[in-house]
Amino acid sequence: MLTQSELKQIQPVVMRQLEQLYERKRVAHAYLFEGNAGTGKAEIAKYFTQLLLCTQVTNNIPCGTCRQCQLLASNNHTNVHHIYPDGQTIKVEQIRQLLNEMKMMGMEAGRKVYIIYDADKMNSASANMLLKFLEEPVGHVTAILLTTQYQAILPTIISRCQHFTFTALPREQIMQQLMQQAITKSMAATVSLLTNNIDEAIQLCSDEQFVQTRKTVLHLIGTIQQHVQEALLYVHEAWLPTFKERDEFERALDLLLFAYRDVVAIKANVTHVPAFPDKIEEFKKIASKSTYERLSMQMQAILKAREQLQRNMNRALLMEQLMLNLQEGYLFV
Repeated sequence: MLTQSELKQIQPVVMRQLEQLYERKRVAHAYLFEGNAGTGKAEIAKYFTQLLLCTQVTNNIPCGTCRQCQLLASNNHTNVHHIYPDGQTIKVEQIRQLLNEMKMMGMEAGRKVYIIYDADKMNSASANMLLKFLEEPVGHVTAILLTTQYQAILPTIISRCQHFTFTALPREQIMQQLMQQAITKSMAATVSLLTNNIDEAIQLCSDEQFVQTRKTVLHLIGTIQQHVQEALLYVHEAWLPTFKERDEFERALDLLLFAYRDVVAIKANVTHVPAFPDKIEEFKKIASKSTYERLSMQMQAILKAREQLQRNMNRALLMEQLMLNLQEGYLFV
């Protein structure tokens, strides 16, 4: 579980609001946490649960050592229930069983908490059953509903929940989280431009296909600086065999565009977090030999190639044209 300070870095506004509710003893019966995947909804739901159940909270920080905290840490707290979709939906039987648990005397005294993951996947029967319970809450029970699509939840359920919006993580925060996972700064810098979902970012960093994609793109940039024939040869020997799927091909073009954007930033002496910190010295040499006009044309050519990919243009021809255009004196045809 992430620490309080780490969660505050990820979602400072939400954390401040929840802690204020706790301090003022204004804990509601139901909360709705809404936001994209990877924005910390589940982590903060678990933290808030611990805050509500801990018997020795100090400065809004659960102690981590009391019986309640230890039970939570081992996932053995009988007053806390986690509901996940069973297949594609959350079924009425799951909600019925949950509500029965909420009404029963638990082994542990105090508040009960249930967290419903992907709450938008409740079918109509399960949603209506939950609604009845929210309309007539029993004792000290707190519901936390998590969703990426709150519009798909019954408006009557939404109206009975306190709504918290989880914003996308800033790039710098993604990078910091990745480096805390022993991922290099260079890889973190690249991946953080592709997604603001920390879970997806971690998966990308360990994906051999993506690691190879990054290497292939950077090697291509080096061959482009040599001679057009070298670049064309590399396209046929390495690029095309590596990127057989459209999404892989598209991502490679995105990385190529990021690289040229780094070159432009270096030439303009703009302070920025580069996509490829490990290639700064090489990009400085490219920048010194390039004009803004040429760099602009090269970036436009990459964007054009991306459009052509969407139109199912022959990929070999697409890359041959792109290589010609990335060489000085050629135009995209």
